[in-house]
Amino acid sequence: MKQLRALTLIGPGFVVAATGLGAGDLVAAAVAGASLGTALLWAIAFGAIIKLALNEGLARWQLASGTTLLAGWLQHLPRWINYYFLAYLFIWAFLVGAALMAACGLAANALFPQLSINSWASLHSLLAIALVLFGRYSLFEQAMKVLILLMFATVMAAILASDWSTVGRTSSTTFNDINQHFNLVMALIGGVGGSVTLLCYGYWMREKGWHNTESLTLARIDLIVAYSITALFGMGIMILAAQSAPTSASGTHILLAMADQLGVLLSPIFRELFLIGVWAAVFSSMLGVWQGVPYIFTDVTAQWRNSVASIDASSPSYRLALLYIAIPPIALLYMGKPVWLIILYSVTGALFMPFLALTLLHLNNRIIAPALRYGAISNIAIVLALIVFSFIGGQYFLS
Repeated sequence: MKQLRALTLIGPGFVVAATGLGAGDLVAAAVAGASLGTALLWAIAFGAIIKLALNEGLARWQLASGTTLLAGWLQHLPRWINYYFLAYLFIWAFLVGAALMAACGLAANALFPQLSINSWASLHSLLAIALVLFGRYSLFEQAMKVLILLMFATVMAAILASDWSTVGRTSSTTFNDINQHFNLVMALIGGVGGSVTLLCYGYWMREKGWHNTESLTLARIDLIVAYSITALFGMGIMILAAQSAPTSASGTHILLAMADQLGVLLSPIFRELFLIGVWAAVFSSMLGVWQGVPYIFTDVTAQWRNSVASIDASSPSYRLALLYIAIPPIALLYMGKPVWLIILYSVTGALFMPFLALTLLHLNNRIIAPALRYGAISNIAIVLALIVFSFIGGQYFLS
């Protein structure tokens, strides 16, 4: 009973970690497992630690200053940065909205092929709109916890049923192999836990009633538990891919190939269980983006109007942002993604995570009260995040 009560005290960390775990992260873990066995499990763990450090920095700033990170940017950084961020946010939301719809449609179609992928994608978007508009934060958080439990339990069940003598397939993997797959290593490190969605944690903390520094310890526990679970889930995907080795498929279809292989290797029921886990992962990501990202749009406009009180899920700006994320991207499912938009998204997005790390270093070392400023360990973690994401951003520009 105490454990169950403890789970009710935490929650925003589960939500932000699950929101950031999208189809691309699952694909990266599956490709790594199929190509290199379990040799890159450490990359998933390292990525989770970095994202945890960034999220802890956001929580530290908000609980110490009483303002959101966006408000901190507007007050302490040049104003042009906010224009850059808003432009990036519009592009990011449009493309990510379409990608999440497609991933949900693919997973649902694999389970129930009676409807097309695009039909399932549109239905998932409409369902997410309904849950966000008509449900309170508490209902949203509980739904996310159920989806996390579902995705974690299904993958762990498949691992427990696996032949462990084939799971540890790493002896033939050399440093040269890892060097040849360096971009994959970076994708694994950068993948667990999201990018822009990290900002949503501040609004979910507010919904949970965490408003001062007394909640910082609880926020840290919340984040540690949440990122541990999502990291284990990503590792589980890699382990299962190492066993099933679905090398013939590419993109999100590698997850379907994994499901088919697991159905052959273990039992037909495990095909369905794995697909349910994949569906839970991508739908939780959609639901988190649909609920959380409109807060960011609302916060940006509220800061420009000097009206913090309007950062609310019932505000017109929140609902307009929700509809923008959930409706227009449906067109991309039928038209394809414009190349110019993807290039612009990649260039602007490559700058966001290093920018986030830099601003946390500045705000949490210079602006907040001395007693709450970063210590040596926190500074090292954020500098590591800055180095890793600067390298990933550099790769985008070079490509």
